[in-house]
Amino acid sequence: MGTIGELGEFGLIDLLTRRLPLGPAVRLGPGDDAAVVAAPDGRTVATTDLLVEGRHFRRDWSGPYDIGRKAAAQNLADVVAMGARPTALLVGFAAPLTTEAAWAERLYEGLADECRAAGASVVGGDVVGATEITLAVTALGDLGGEPPLTRSGARPGDVVAVRGRLGWSAAGLELLTQGRDEPAELIAAHRRPEPPYTAGAEARGAGATALIDVSDGLVQDLGHIAAASGVRIDVDSAAVPAPAILGPDGLRHALAGGEDHAFAGTFPTNAVLPPSWSSVGVVTEGAGVLVDGRESRHGGWDHFRA
Repeated sequence: MGTIGELGEFGLIDLLTRRLPLGPAVRLGPGDDAAVVAAPDGRTVATTDLLVEGRHFRRDWSGPYDIGRKAAAQNLADVVAMGARPTALLVGFAAPLTTEAAWAERLYEGLADECRAAGASVVGGDVVGATEITLAVTALGDLGGEPPLTRSGARPGDVVAVRGRLGWSAAGLELLTQGRDEPAELIAAHRRPEPPYTAGAEARGAGATALIDVSDGLVQDLGHIAAASGVRIDVDSAAVPAPAILGPDGLRHALAGGEDHAFAGTFPTNAVLPPSWSSVGVVTEGAGVLVDGRESRHGGWDHFRA
């Protein structure tokens, strides 16, 4: 198959798009000037992320298939966090011309399979030569006639609950940084997150007042809800899921680790939480996030922090 430089732009586009599955929301897929995606609600949820080699992934730690799944997952999770159903991804792919075409093809297989898990489709994008691999992913979603679940709806008295794994990706990253490859489950969690894509519908069904994708750490992301809602959030560390597999620093990973793409939401005090959700705190009057009554020393991820 050779390199992407040998294939050329249009040969690469054909290679990457010819086997992409198209879901029911797609009216016109790759191949024209733009795709056409149905928006029955009349509104479109849209979000975008950049992934840069060396900053968000390393090819010596992750293969192209896992990188593709991770790139799709972090965008699809943002759509779900709005209480919407993911419908489509647009992917910008920049890479050195010496990149093996088979590597690029495997990357897109990962993107497509993650979309399939969420009920969405890759509908188009762009390819360009560059000095390092970069992915620019835009996700679209449909609200199905419902209001969006935002960060600004939490009210004093609400219960704070989480859905999905916390700290697994951070623990896996720490292992990779140390040159270790066990426990394998943690390494896999860093390479390929597994967002619970049903979380948005579950949260809406339980009457959620606010919802967020935990991408940068539980405490930091709950801080976004607290700031947007003008409230304080009190977290009970004993209630935060931190299984033994996370090791002696499990609680730190669960409170500050990102990239698992779990979900955190607030619910009325009398709400019946779905079985898969765990209550970890309460919303009160005030500002910020406290853990066990104190300001947390565990910060989350910041792209511009040295």
